[in-house]
Amino acid sequence: MRLLVAEDDPKLLKTLVHLFELNHYLTDGVNNGSDALEYALTGEYDGLVFDIMMPGMDGVTVLKKLRQAGITTPALFLTAKTETYQRVEGLDAGADDYLPKPFSTPELLARVRAMLRRKDNFTPDILEYNGLQLNRSTYELNFDGKIRSLSGKEFQVMEMLMQRPGMVVTTEQFVTHVWGWETNVDTSVVWVHISNIRKKIEAIGANVGIRFVRNAGYVLEENK
Repeated sequence: MRLLVAEDDPKLLKTLVHLFELNHYLTDGVNNGSDALEYALTGEYDGLVFDIMMPGMDGVTVLKKLRQAGITTPALFLTAKTETYQRVEGLDAGADDYLPKPFSTPELLARVRAMLRRKDNFTPDILEYNGLQLNRSTYELNFDGKIRSLSGKEFQVMEMLMQRPGMVVTTEQFVTHVWGWETNVDTSVVWVHISNIRKKIEAIGANVGIRFVRNAGYVLEENK
């Protein structure tokens, strides 16, 4: 799935592109409305994530022009809380959804998945590995009908692991994805969340473990 992200804040744009790429979306990023229009007119994208207020051309105007040109790519607006009028105008212009800033990573990803359901191929709500299922809508682990709920950050950690079973995810990747680029949290917080997730996996009897790899990170794998 390919996304186009348009955001004029360079730091947020970099964060959004990185976040979507971590979640296996091919992602292009632009920082103004004119470029957003030019890129989106190619029709090569499965979804659009636009800031409303951008230099050159605001997001609502871009979307109106796209709809007039027959581009039906689903679109999600990122908006400031004060932009009530623009949110309504954006939805009337053909946006599928909007998300006020500041927003959480899980909610943003959930909104994007919902937006992409208009396509034949979309990121599934259920991730599965060796019989263990992670429900991305309810934040629950399920194995053979036994369920354990995850906190928001436990869910984000587990989602990263389930997206790359058998591959090492570094502590730094967890911290960046879950707590953000500028966080001051100690890396030991990752171990705490991993420990909690392990207990929940064991409680439902799944034959899956999270192994620590020294000087590398953590890997989700089948218990031997």
